[in-house]
Amino acid sequence: MITIGQLARYVGVSVKTIRVYHDKGLLPEPDRDASGYRRYGAKDAIDLIKIRTLAEAGVPLARIRDLGSADDEEFRQALREIDDELTDRIRGLVATQGRLRRLATGRLAPLPTEVGAHLEDLARWGFTPRWVDLQRDLWILVFATHPDRAIALFHDQAESLADPVLRQLFLDYDQAHDLDADDPRIDDLARRITEASQERYGADEPPGVDSASEIPALIQATVNASSPAWRRLDTLIRARLDG
Repeated sequence: MITIGQLARYVGVSVKTIRVYHDKGLLPEPDRDASGYRRYGAKDAIDLIKIRTLAEAGVPLARIRDLGSADDEEFRQALREIDDELTDRIRGLVATQGRLRRLATGRLAPLPTEVGAHLEDLARWGFTPRWVDLQRDLWILVFATHPDRAIALFHDQAESLADPVLRQLFLDYDQAHDLDADDPRIDDLARRITEASQERYGADEPPGVDSASEIPALIQATVNASSPAWRRLDTLIRARLDG
């Protein structure tokens, strides 16, 4: 028979922890010997090892207490369930770790392969690195907030850029970034973009997300904030489409 201090050392917990387990009914307190000390046997050590293992796995103490009265089959079934829960937690932690590593390298979230290929096409077609980086960040936002609509929106833009005429409009939009906001080329570009949009969609609304979503406005505000010329271009386009 061993003392509480010896039990704590052998199992790798503190004396205080053992007393907590006693107080919460996880580990029965043994009777005191003739000297007034509590003495623990092999079964107590085995039970304590089980409790420590379950606690370290994140099993709530109340659940561990309930398992103390379970028979062998019930205990094994509970362990299988706990194992399944741990597997799910590990899978979630691995996913979180992946997101943290992507964040550390400047990649906030994975994008579908076709979006990555499209971004490479943008560079090949002559878009500035600024535009490519902006598009990457905005698609990350769209796919993260509206995964049900994101791919349809992406396909619509990709189809537009597959048309050389429409692609040139996007290239002109990109290049307009450095123009003075009052440059007359801004007015001409707004007219051409409006006419192209009306020709492409007619009376229909372009593909979009939920009408109650704030994301489109947030995206456009991000674009506008990067260039006074882009901000004026957006104002002109909206005025033409609403007029």
